[in-house]
Amino acid sequence: MRRCALRAIPLVAVGIVLLAAGARAEDASKAPPAPAAPAPPPALDPRAVEVLKAASARLAAAQTLSFNATTEYESPSRLGPPLVYTTLSEVTLQRPDKLRVITPGDGPPSEFYYDGKSMMAYSPAADLVAVASAPPTIDAALQQAYESAAIYFPFTDVLVADPYGDLAPMLKKVFYIGQSKVVGGTTTDVIGIVTGDLFGQMWIGAEDKLPRAYRVTYLDDPQRLRQAVVFSKWVVDGKVDGDAFTSAKAAAGKQIAFARPDPQVPQVVLDAMKARAAAQPAKKNGK
Repeated sequence: MRRCALRAIPLVAVGIVLLAAGARAEDASKAPPAPAAPAPPPALDPRAVEVLKAASARLAAAQTLSFNATTEYESPSRLGPPLVYTTLSEVTLQRPDKLRVITPGDGPPSEFYYDGKSMMAYSPAADLVAVASAPPTIDAALQQAYESAAIYFPFTDVLVADPYGDLAPMLKKVFYIGQSKVVGGTTTDVIGIVTGDLFGQMWIGAEDKLPRAYRVTYLDDPQRLRQAVVFSKWVVDGKVDGDAFTSAKAAAGKQIAFARPDPQVPQVVLDAMKARAAAQPAKKNGK
């Protein structure tokens, strides 16, 4: 009897285990499904996109704009950490074909005038002026000024006819950060943007939809130097003097070529180098 009882114990235990497992399986079948993992945020956050589009619409609708832009940009120092340099630009624009940018400092002062037919870059300190014919829109004039003379304004995105339309094809990520009550002396919506070239942060007026500041880091820069622009003294659709987009004093300056400021090899030198290379006997066997 005892031996039989001892044999029966494992069978009873197995039965209990099987019953418990069955109960657990039945309970599991009745349990609610595990919650799904939250979906990742969209690459283009709708709220941030809305802020960008509203700012673009406000700027594009204005027939005239004037503002000050204080630009800060970092430059490497001999000690390693970057130094910060600043410039101030006083900007006046009339759509679709007039622009003036006066930059009194820091650094060498400069003046840029575009009246729909020609553009003029003037250096008051040296009394030098470069004049070129220009296309009939601000966007095209800015493009030509950059390509032919390396003239670039860090606030160009504010000047073009469709700021969001220009930026949208490059956007990889846009996200809403929050609000600030410090920047620009008003409440701003703060957003982040990422393109293939840069990581940026923008402050845009929550009420007036005007840019107040932005800061960018260029991703292809190994030193990750930053550039920032702070906007002030906005006037939208204000009265603009028709003579604001030209300057008799600038036009009377010493004429120079409307070209890139970096040294260019004169064509006569290039021709001489080519002629010399053609006159040399071809090398044989690497000698």
